[in-house]
Amino acid sequence: MNKIEHIGIAVKDLEKSNQLFASLFGKSHYKIEEVISEGVKTSFFKSGPNKIELLEATNPNSPIAKFIEKKGEGIHHIAFAVDDIISEIKRLKKEGFTILNETPKKGADNKLVAFLHPKTTNGVLIELCQEDNSLK
Repeated sequence: MNKIEHIGIAVKDLEKSNQLFASLFGKSHYKIEEVISEGVKTSFFKSGPNKIELLEATNPNSPIAKFIEKKGEGIHHIAFAVDDIISEIKRLKKEGFTILNETPKKGADNKLVAFLHPKTTNGVLIELCQEDNSLK
């Protein structure tokens, strides 16, 4: 794992949260994107070299909707940049981590993503992110 790619925050209202974080960071989000397969609309902010992803459910059965229903708004996941997501999934599986999706899928912000189950990471949902070069 190379670095923290972003921190994901589950929110109930993306528009209101965009205003709140724009006030916090002193600048607007740089991108809004919907990931239909995950039932989520995302908004990205940069703060120095760091990124924050706000996630609003677009479907009441989506993982974000279920997360907010169970835990409320707040930090949903920490994403780490990797060079080779397939190799990293294999390595982590050998180490005993439970991988939620062993085949990477298209995520927001031009990434291929895979998630580690929080039961194997001290309650923290971990996302692996690799730049999706097939889209360039």
